Amino acid sequence: MKEVILVLVMVVIGAIIGGVTNSLAIKMLFRPYKPIYIAKKRVPFTPGLIPKRRGELAEQLGRMVVQHLLTPEGIQRKLLDEKFTQEMQAWAQRETRSFLESETTLSDLLHERFGVEDVRETLEGKTEDWIRNGFETFRVQNGHRPIEQVLPSNWTSKLDETIPMVTQFILERGRDYFQSEEGKDRLSHMIDRFLMGKGTLGNMVSMFLGNERLVDKVQPEIIKFLNDASSEKMIESVLRKEWNKLKEKSLSYYLNKVDKEEVISILKKMIVKRVPIFDWVDQPMNEWTKSYSDTVVESWIPKMVEFGGQALVSRLEGLMKKLNLEDVVKGQVEGFAVERLEEMVLSISRREFKMITYLGALLGGMIGFIQGMIVIFI
Repeated sequence: MKEVILVLVMVVIGAIIGGVTNSLAIKMLFRPYKPIYIAKKRVPFTPGLIPKRRGELAEQLGRMVVQHLLTPEGIQRKLLDEKFTQEMQAWAQRETRSFLESETTLSDLLHERFGVEDVRETLEGKTEDWIRNGFETFRVQNGHRPIEQVLPSNWTSKLDETIPMVTQFILERGRDYFQSEEGKDRLSHMIDRFLMGKGTLGNMVSMFLGNERLVDKVQPEIIKFLNDASSEKMIESVLRKEWNKLKEKSLSYYLNKVDKEEVISILKKMIVKRVPIFDWVDQPMNEWTKSYSDTVVESWIPKMVEFGGQALVSRLEGLMKKLNLEDVVKGQVEGFAVERLEEMVLSISRREFKMITYLGALLGGMIGFIQGMIVIFI
């Protein structure tokens, strides 16, 4: 009976020692969290293994993540995976359609996201500033140049080509006018004023010939003059000389004759009227995107996703080097509180650690049993 009790006592003692030893070893992985000093000497095995080696652990984890987990090759395979691409495309299409069909206005969006107040007034102000700066820059750079050099060459060529047409227009309108009753009356008044200005001689001519007879004689001559080829050449020559003079004048000559602020105002009104963005800012998205939404969602988005994926894949390795993920992981691990790290590890391996404790107790009990049997036989 004594032998049985001895064996049982040694089994219990061995189990307790084995279980406590393993449990203590597990706890010593994390605890104590900080080194303990007695008389300025650090107590051995303080702090625990993981707190003591946290820097090395962080470095190794960072290296492992970069070299074996988040590798450029692995991410590239994921990005090029057909299923992933389709999922990204479907997600982008859903989000884009939801955005385009929403009641949100661009004004609201810019106000919420970027804090921009009075979007339309801001756009108009920026447009006016842009026109003003552009106008001033253009004046400074080109004010001294002849207008012929400022205008595009095809413009001046077309204007040169229009001179014969302008000549024909003047002659045709002149013939039509002087052949009309209005033109004849106007010519009669002109002759009358001319004769009145000549005093006695004019009265004598008017008395002998009569105003109506003189108009009848002058009108055919004017029409004949307008039909004459030499008259056409003369008028065309005069127009060309005047046009050549105008081409030689500097741009400043013309700009000085116009009101700068009026020009800027006109240009601003033209842009505001013709560029639809100024009306869109205050309209809900679903009002002005109706004609574009299907094209954007069904055509543009797939192409953009494909292009974006290819661009990201081709630049992924350099991007990951710039991100320096190894240092990111290392910094994150080093920034973890040891208590949090312990909680994370235990939440994953608590059952396994208990089994290790129980295994230590079992082995301790077995060793105690063997020791008891040896004592009995000895």
